[in-house]
Amino acid sequence: MRKILTNKLPWDDIALPAKDYNVRLVASQQGIPIYWGKDSQAHLLLVIDLAGDHSSEFNREPLVIRGIGVDLRSGDKPGMQNLVLSLLQREDSDLFYSLCRTLVEALAPVTEPSVGLAVALRHLKRWKAFMAGRRGGLLTPEQVRGLFAELLVLRDLYSSHLTHRHAVDAWTGADRIKQDFVFGDTALEVKSLTGRERNAVRISSEDQLEFPMGRLYLTALRLLDAPEDPAALSLNALVSSIENALPEAEAIEEFQRKLSAAGYAPVVDYNEPRFMEGEVRTYFVEEGFPRLVRSLLPSGLARVSYDVELEAIEPFRCTREVIFEGV
Repeated sequence: MRKILTNKLPWDDIALPAKDYNVRLVASQQGIPIYWGKDSQAHLLLVIDLAGDHSSEFNREPLVIRGIGVDLRSGDKPGMQNLVLSLLQREDSDLFYSLCRTLVEALAPVTEPSVGLAVALRHLKRWKAFMAGRRGGLLTPEQVRGLFAELLVLRDLYSSHLTHRHAVDAWTGADRIKQDFVFGDTALEVKSLTGRERNAVRISSEDQLEFPMGRLYLTALRLLDAPEDPAALSLNALVSSIENALPEAEAIEEFQRKLSAAGYAPVVDYNEPRFMEGEVRTYFVEEGFPRLVRSLLPSGLARVSYDVELEAIEPFRCTREVIFEGV
């Protein structure tokens, strides 16, 4: 039998049970009951109570997530089942907590058990993609801005120039390709700026501004912190808007895979900050453009990074429409 504890901190003060697991109700949870828990092997748990029999839906597409156990068990009372998420490696406890907080937030308005299971499974599928391709913990603020800028360009691609699937396929930055977008014989490198930064962009390698297979463009996109503006978006909100716009399951799956490769996970930590798109400048990287490239580096130099001042490349500025000529 489970014992319900009352400590306010998740897991830390939950006693290790001799068998089964101890739980404590998540504070302020008004809908489906959710509990922090710990089992007899000291695994950290999130336990979701579901009235009814959901075995058929749960077993329809079994989930195997690296580092996280997912199980549907019989509840303490007749007619109840428990969806149990367990962390298998304690060193990932901070990340697991962030993931659980996201799920708790998503389930807050849900009262129907079948809807709750569907919401949980949808989130778990996204966790699966993230855990399979994860490269560490949470993104740094700079990485958040960089990913946000790339996703704005991705959204612009399928809104005006490419099909949804072609736009997702064109996004190569998440897979650590040299440039952020490649479509046909055209490559596009995207850099984000904030309102506090000087007018320069950081080029992180000798490969970013070299594309021998065709035309190369550089886009500098300024992001404005706008916490009070209702039109501003967080990284989570931008990801959700793109997922909702993608019409095909294959495109959504590939988009989620690339998000995971970029280090993104759907956690509440990315509900802030919120950005507005500011000025966007596009430049044609052609002969005379100031850059350091691998083919011209002196022998012995490698892993070069440098700043390019926007004022210095103003003669190479062009419209965004030029990028898509012939696409």
